[in-house]
Amino acid sequence: MNVDKEIALLQQLVAVRSFSREEDGTATVIYDYLSESGISPERYGNNVWAVSDGFDPALPTLMLNSHHDTVRPAGSYTRDPFSPDIEDGVLYGLGSNDAGASVVSLIRTFIDNRSRRLPYNLLLGITAEEEVGGENGMRAFLPMLAGKGIDIACAIVGEPTAMQPAIAERGLVVLDCVTSGVTGHAARGEGVNAIYRAMEDIECVRSFRFPVESQVLGPVSMNVTQINAGWQHNAIPDECIWVVDIRTTDACSNEELVDMLQSQVKWSVLTPRSTRVRASVISETHPLVTAAMRMGRIPFVSPTTSDMSLMYNIPSLKIGPGESSRSHTADEYIRIEEIHEAIVIYNNILNDIII
Repeated sequence: MNVDKEIALLQQLVAVRSFSREEDGTATVIYDYLSESGISPERYGNNVWAVSDGFDPALPTLMLNSHHDTVRPAGSYTRDPFSPDIEDGVLYGLGSNDAGASVVSLIRTFIDNRSRRLPYNLLLGITAEEEVGGENGMRAFLPMLAGKGIDIACAIVGEPTAMQPAIAERGLVVLDCVTSGVTGHAARGEGVNAIYRAMEDIECVRSFRFPVESQVLGPVSMNVTQINAGWQHNAIPDECIWVVDIRTTDACSNEELVDMLQSQVKWSVLTPRSTRVRASVISETHPLVTAAMRMGRIPFVSPTTSDMSLMYNIPSLKIGPGESSRSHTADEYIRIEEIHEAIVIYNNILNDIII
């Protein structure tokens, strides 16, 4: 399989700065590439999308999705992060692994299959802002599609997984916790110390176990990760602010978890920054998963989050070229052979499913 065009496209994407919320340049590169390939793409903000030929609303729709935004480069880069150099079969550059390789592999897969008679529609969605929560990316893209009468039956999400199928990932809730007390002079033992009250509630959080567990993801995990209180040594603090990081599961909703935890503490008010990043689990019997397994792929639970967390009630399989351990690191890279393998596996999955 010749992947010269895909490698050239990836080099273009790496060379154009595409920090989250600043993806206009790479959106234009992707749009122009699709147009030059004989496709009629559409653009919604910095999200670029297209549907297969003869799109039939009566058929289910499979979305091929990845993101084209990147984090900012680490200060420890020894290479120019925007110089897509190829050495010994390795392409270097910011976003090459996360998730440019998935982007170009899925684009090639869409082009290979867009005119075929399949028992489902294909929708290619290359979205923005995945690295920052998707406010103008997936969170805006899916409602836009729904407004056009396009419902997604299931999705392949391109992220670096070494082409192993990630069937689940945890959600995330961050709690800002405020514990109140009464200030007073430390020497006189006056007031009510907010730190002591917070310690009592923190111990409650540390030892609490939610009554429900996910069959796939197991128990919810929680960690207190920040704490701040007081303004001088001789004053009793009347407020303690602390933060809890919760990695949620599909056993119950994020909102239910927050309510349960709030009912356990005595002195503190727990406020979630957001409840939108939800756990995602796809059944091992879903056609996308079974197709991957028939090719010797091994399902696993991903430790990282992706746009799957925003695809509520859409069965989604995360699978893509590259290694998660390379993401957000200095001198990021992808192996050319990994892109070749990804295109083959993506095409085999499409050939092997009925949804």
